[in-house]
Amino acid sequence: MTSLWADTLPRELSAPLGAPLEADIDADVAIIGAGYTGLWTAYYLLSLAPGTRVAIIDSHEAGFGASGRNGGWCSALFPASVDNIARTYGRTAAVAQTQAMHETVATIEQTANDEGWQIDAATGGSVVAARTPVQLQRAKNEIDQWRHFGFGSADYRLLTADETLEQVNVTDALGGVYTPHCTAIQPAKLVRSLARTVMTLGGQLFEHSPAVSVQPGVVRTDRGSIRASFIVRATEGFTATLPGFTRDLIPVYSLMLATQPLPGDVWEQIGLSQRQTFADFRHLIIYGQRTADDRIAFGGRGAPYHFRSRIRPAFDRDATIFGELWHTLTDLFPSVAGYEVTHTWGGPLGVPRDWFASCGLDRTTGMAWSGGYVGDGVGTSHLGGQTLADLILGLSTPRTQLPWVNHQSPRWEPEPLRWLGTNIGLHTMTSADNSEGRTGRPSVRAKLFSRLLGG
Repeated sequence: MTSLWADTLPRELSAPLGAPLEADIDADVAIIGAGYTGLWTAYYLLSLAPGTRVAIIDSHEAGFGASGRNGGWCSALFPASVDNIARTYGRTAAVAQTQAMHETVATIEQTANDEGWQIDAATGGSVVAARTPVQLQRAKNEIDQWRHFGFGSADYRLLTADETLEQVNVTDALGGVYTPHCTAIQPAKLVRSLARTVMTLGGQLFEHSPAVSVQPGVVRTDRGSIRASFIVRATEGFTATLPGFTRDLIPVYSLMLATQPLPGDVWEQIGLSQRQTFADFRHLIIYGQRTADDRIAFGGRGAPYHFRSRIRPAFDRDATIFGELWHTLTDLFPSVAGYEVTHTWGGPLGVPRDWFASCGLDRTTGMAWSGGYVGDGVGTSHLGGQTLADLILGLSTPRTQLPWVNHQSPRWEPEPLRWLGTNIGLHTMTSADNSEGRTGRPSVRAKLFSRLLGG
């Protein structure tokens, strides 16, 4: 069983794209990682400065990582809260970052239309349900936060219970929050279409070419090297596999399942008529969408962090977590219980120590990066690619002035401290949801742990 997204790619997008790197080459820009970040960087470099020599390498194939496996939320979500951004960089910067995220969602869909990419897009927005009194208070607090920063109901709106049920008929709904700034997509179609376009624009793509060392001016694989003035690290959840970067981002797994296509009478019960993405206000994140062929693709956190940031295919196949996801999905939508799960999959996300995504360029070394999206990468990676292209080309734009540019997250603690801390945090968030359901009171432990992560 493969991911739903890979299994439903048309033949022209699933075909191999690039041969391995077999010799030493020169380039203007070398990019490590052929996911959204690396490919958007290449796309904008080649669009703004045709003739730029861009070479991209990937350990597997384009879109192998989170770019081809995610939940398909092209959203304006940014890992650091607007409050957190404001505390660090000020109110104006926090508003600018949020507005840039709103714009990037619209730009991705517009670019897909302009390029003729068929990515199964549906701009239905996103609804996050509140299913307990504690969750409802969190929803109200979120709206108060957005109002404090000047964002009105056109961007973020508090829903009554009835308004929530009109959009998504989840059990126990007391209210919710709706935002239009989210587009449901088929993520593998986006990343593979983007890769093909980058190659058409003149970018060189070398698949199955893992980097074995990264230094200013040169990236080495086991069969060839790329010498370049600029080197972009676009490795997200796989960053810890690069020598010298083992504590920059840790890989935390998120797993997903997909149902068989559901009949019309079931969708009449569930709702999501505009293919809104959906979640609720629990601490342990869940996320879902109605796919273009009327399945539910549903995922969530809960898988453990693995000692020394290990990444293995077996970690995508945690039967216990899939069982918990199915239990959660059928709790949300009991009418789904009699239908089949056709696909289960997962993969690692890149998580910085302060949960604050960043992108930047060190002009003294030519080393650039974008990442730390914590699962909110479909939109953020696009903004990162645009910004890196501006920085590399020496352009001063509103994007290059955003607060996440050249933000420096602290490094993760050495083992075993990061293994202990990360998995204690996972347990804390799980128990917090259970505790709030029993007591009806907010979890103090979850709030304290959130503060440790910069929330």
